[in-house]
Parts: sequence; structure tokens; C-alpha cells
Amino acid sequence: MNQVIVITGASRGIGAATARLAAARGYAVCVNFRKNQTAADAIVDDIQSKGGQAVAVAADISLEADVVRLFKTVDTHLWPLAALVNNAGILKTQMHVENMDAARIHRIFAVNSVGCILCAREAVKRMSSKKGGNGGAIVNVSSAASRLGSAGEYVDYAASKGAIDSFTIGLSQEVAAEGIRVNAVRPAFIYTDIHASGGEPDRVDRIKDAIPLKRGGRPEEVANAIMWLVSNEASYVTGTFIDLAGGK
Repeated sequence: MNQVIVITGASRGIGAATARLAAARGYAVCVNFRKNQTAADAIVDDIQSKGGQAVAVAADISLEADVVRLFKTVDTHLWPLAALVNNAGILKTQMHVENMDAARIHRIFAVNSVGCILCAREAVKRMSSKKGGNGGAIVNVSSAASRLGSAGEYVDYAASKGAIDSFTIGLSQEVAAEGIRVNAVRPAFIYTDIHASGGEPDRVDRIKDAIPLKRGGRPEEVANAIMWLVSNEASYVTGTFIDLAGGK
């Protein structure tokens, strides 16, 4: 059976590009999504039409019960687990911190930080050589916002991704001896529809001249970095970050 990879938030953007690339490289793919069944099914259909193996699983990763169910579904339909890409993430409308309420902040951290940690927990249980697993790789999708701050726009989002940076370092050290590598990518200014969630669909075009490479990035460029970290080509890489922000 093909090695199995779980990709959260895989119905769109970076997650969808990673799902397609993983399938092309021989992985059986769990396409996680929260609510857009049609988009997730389209990714699965695309993979299957090319001879790949994939399944779409609905789960809100901010909910512990959903995360547990997600991984139990993988246990049933796609086994054994070899890799996890913690890609699911959200942001809210651009806003200064002084105007943010607790509900917004809690939701951002629940998905971007807590959800990532919960998924990693379940992956470690299955991959760890101490628990009978074969080892594996976890790649967390952080953001260059974690080091740039996103002042005046998404400071809460940046902070939630900063938590993921710290988590990546700590978990990588915690599970290295168990055959699990943990790394992260930090994209920014990528052409995905997440910017519409922030109220500015064309944000990348507005700021691209301030990017050293003078352009926005493509989801496929991020997917390439993610899958390199998953692959055996990165077998001596853990606790490491790849920035994909055009030089920012």
C-alpha cells in the first residue's frame, strides 16, 4: 500500500496543491476539509482520475473530537500514516489589535495553533517508533507573518503562527529519537483565496512591488517545499524552517 499523508485544509490553496503533488509522488492522500465538500471531492476526483488514491474527510481541527475522528478514519481507510501536513489556517478581517474582541482571537488560535498541536499529537501516536510506528514527517505551515508581525492587519494571526514556530522547534526535539522529523514552511504573499477572508482579495498585487522578487508566490511553489521536507531528501532535516516570501 502507498504511504499515507494527511493534509489539513486541503480543499483549496496550498493544501490542494500539496495534495495533488503528494499523490503524484505516490502517496495515498487524506484530503481534510471543514465545510467545502464540493471542493474537497474535486481534489479527490482529480487524484483518482490520474490513478492515485485519496479520500476526503470533513473535520474542524479546532475541535478535539473532530481531530480524533479524522485520524481514526485514516486508520480505517488509509494505513499506515507516514506524514502530516498541518496546513489548515484562518485569518479574519484586517484590524488593529485595539479593535479585536476575545472571540476573534480565540477562534484564530483555536484553528491555527491548537488545531495544529492536536493533529500533531494524533500523528505522533501513530508514527512513533516507541509505539510501534515506522517514523514519519510532520510539516507545519506557519507564515512569514510570525517574524514580520503583520502590524495593522493581522497581528493575532501572526501571533498564532509564532506559536507554531515554537511548537515546531519543541516537538522536533521531543520526537526526533522516535523516528519523526518535524519542520515548517513560512509562506507569505501567496496567491490564495485566504486574502479574501481578510477583506482584501487583491492584497498580493497591492504589495508585490515591495517584495524583493517583485511578485507573489504560487501555491505550487509552497507545495514543492513541503514535499521536499516530507521526502527522504530531507532525512537529516528537523526543527528547520523554509521561508517562502519572495525575499521579505
